[in-house]
Amino acid sequence: MTTATWYVLVEEDTRTTRNAEGVVLKLHRWTLTASHPVTGPEEEALTLAEHTALHHMPSFLAAYANPGDTPARQAFLTPDGTWLVHLQQRHRACHIRVSTARLIHTQEETQAPQPQTLKTKLRQALKRQNPQKPPKNH
Repeated sequence: MTTATWYVLVEEDTRTTRNAEGVVLKLHRWTLTASHPVTGPEEEALTLAEHTALHHMPSFLAAYANPGDTPARQAFLTPDGTWLVHLQQRHRACHIRVSTARLIHTQEETQAPQPQTLKTKLRQALKRQNPQKPPKNH
């Protein structure tokens, strides 16, 4: 299906810490954590993206925040219109990326039929060779 709806996308730097042979590894990965549809034109999407960049609380910091906490925030607007935001709170830091995008195409998942097992194929073959005969009444 073709569409042209505007969205505000929020990506968070999700990280996990792993120990490998006595070495602590901090593994970073960008993950799309939110996509907000915008009912209006591109200008409304840009306004919502700015608001999101200035107020979104990433789950990494929210997990450790107390009610009323406000993290330190630096929000950078790149020439392509993407916001890169660095947040810091209680000796923890993370960053998010907020951008606008048009949804151009979407497709629902379809699943192919499952291949038959050997057991099922044998049962079907035996049924074709030996059709059920009605019971005899004496």
